[in-house]
Amino acid sequence: MSRFWSPIVHSLTPYVPGEQPRMANLIKLNTNECPYGPSPKVLEAIRAATNDTLRLYPDPTAQALCMAIATAHDVPVDHVFVGNGSDEVLAHAFQGLLNHEAPLLFPDITYSFYPVYCGLYGIRHETIPLDGAMGIDIAAYRRPCGGIILPNPNAPTGIALGLDAIRALLRDHPDAVVVVDEAYVDFGAETAIPLVAEHPNLLVVRTLSKSSALAGLRVGYAIGQPDLIAALTRIKDSFNSYPLDRLAQVGAIAAIEDREWLANTSARIISSRDRLTDSLGKMGFEVLPSRANFVFARHPDRDGAQLAAALRARAIIVRHFRTPRIAQWLRITIGTDAECQALVQGLADVLALNEG
Repeated sequence: MSRFWSPIVHSLTPYVPGEQPRMANLIKLNTNECPYGPSPKVLEAIRAATNDTLRLYPDPTAQALCMAIATAHDVPVDHVFVGNGSDEVLAHAFQGLLNHEAPLLFPDITYSFYPVYCGLYGIRHETIPLDGAMGIDIAAYRRPCGGIILPNPNAPTGIALGLDAIRALLRDHPDAVVVVDEAYVDFGAETAIPLVAEHPNLLVVRTLSKSSALAGLRVGYAIGQPDLIAALTRIKDSFNSYPLDRLAQVGAIAAIEDREWLANTSARIISSRDRLTDSLGKMGFEVLPSRANFVFARHPDRDGAQLAAALRARAIIVRHFRTPRIAQWLRITIGTDAECQALVQGLADVLALNEG
């Protein structure tokens, strides 16, 4: 605490990102990063742009990147907004579209940055409990609200909603903005982007950090009808008119345009996820049906925190949340097949040791 802090700083509970430890021979399965490097075309584009033009400001509108995104998703370019990672895009949405007198609604178990944004911007909110199967119950959202935000697939559960459920949510709340956070959609879920044309209250937020393997580049975007995009732009230009640097823009364009690399890499991760799910099930773990690049699992006879600690002692890091309802669960990022096999072997060793 400091007497120099503004009053709001005293009241904030900041988001805690996944640990980035420095350990030798680490198997890092805690932050949902892609286990493979980005498209070679991304690296080529960044190398080509690393020249004396870096002395110039980047395009504040990122028009070329917006055009690439619009082409990839078959939407008009005025439906696209880009930002410095999807977290910045979400922050602008919270401030510009979700900050109303009525409460914002989101799941009780979800991306833990959402309540942080509410605290930062003074947004009243209500959390809607997941159902007994850890899924999002759309019917539970049929109540007055100032907006709705949910990830699809949800994090950390990995469970995805179908488009019929998203349509129902939009129909139930025609006068409130519904934000669908699709950070993990490329791993087997359905995108809501085709619904944007018929629903002026829908904003879909995406990131290149996961399926495009660009977590280190920080590029996110949103797709919605022009009045929603205009609100985000007004917030951006009142905060930072140059959010994406030159290298981020050219790298992101190359990633968006290399659809073959994206399809192949996503399929590779999905295949690894299915094998890991099967292996964990054979060891007695309950594994939720994931459509993300991670799985959410618990063992009926083993404490989640103890399992995470035992894996850490073996230089294998997974994510454990010390929060109600999910304290016994582990969120495990899908790594390479070799990393997944090492995880399985590590868990087998821990379980055998405990039995002994």
